[in-house]
Amino acid sequence: MRAIVIGAVESSLVALEAIARTPGWSLPLVISLPRDLETRHSDFVDLSGPARDAGAEFFMTSNINRPETLDIIRATDADYVFVIGWSQICGADFLVATGDRLIGYHPAPLPRMRGRGVIPWTILANEPITAGTLFWIDEGVDSGPILEQVFFHVSADETAASLYARHVAVLSGMMDRALASLASGSPPRLPQDARYATWAARRRPEDGIIDWTQSAADICLLIRAVGKPYPGARSHIAEKQMILWHAEPWAGAEQHLALPGQVIERDDSSFVIACGGKTALRVIEWDYDGGRIPAMHARLGIGKEPTCSAR
Repeated sequence: MRAIVIGAVESSLVALEAIARTPGWSLPLVISLPRDLETRHSDFVDLSGPARDAGAEFFMTSNINRPETLDIIRATDADYVFVIGWSQICGADFLVATGDRLIGYHPAPLPRMRGRGVIPWTILANEPITAGTLFWIDEGVDSGPILEQVFFHVSADETAASLYARHVAVLSGMMDRALASLASGSPPRLPQDARYATWAARRRPEDGIIDWTQSAADICLLIRAVGKPYPGARSHIAEKQMILWHAEPWAGAEQHLALPGQVIERDDSSFVIACGGKTALRVIEWDYDGGRIPAMHARLGIGKEPTCSAR
């Protein structure tokens, strides 16, 4: 069996490695982004080395729907094409070129949470259960029949990093089972029930800007949801950007009179910021362009805001 992998993130690497290690499967082609476009994905992974180790041709493209990309896919004559960790929609010509052999991965319990930014949205929505889904790509958005699906619980303190890692681990096992099923000649194609479909909208780095009038609990939720490998929850003091990676609610807020976003306590390893509703949070891990720790009584979110950019 011959497979093509198209992608540019860690889940793409998981699929590549699963195919490379599975007896009876070969990987003649891997398609990914050129390095000058790696900022399209905050979790970009360079697949050139793993592709070479697997004996695959490595082809770079900025658009999988371009004629030259479709030509190399047709010429490879693979049994299946895995599009995993790629931000572009597969166009009509791409679907014709790959036929009914096209498989994707979605980090959600399809048909629930079709769309973009699913790992952050899972945390922001306080979803108690999620799933990893391998599915047959069709002309819709994450709407094709299901090949393999594994459900698991989302912990109350889940972070983007921990949930991302759990999806990577789940996908590895799913790929092993899916490859065996595909090789058998009768893989599942379970239709999704559109009555239960929900959609997640695209998220951008600026969607992580903190509103200090919200409660400390809500701000901590945002910090957990958009942290590494994503661009992070952010604020600023004047034009100096701050990214908050880890924080927790702080119990002493009612003893302080302060404006939302104001620093009300600091030590050598953390600082406390007043939030809305007479709450506060202690910041434990952060990056700050203005130095090690902001000054006492400095107010975040005030002054000219620096331009947000993806990591």
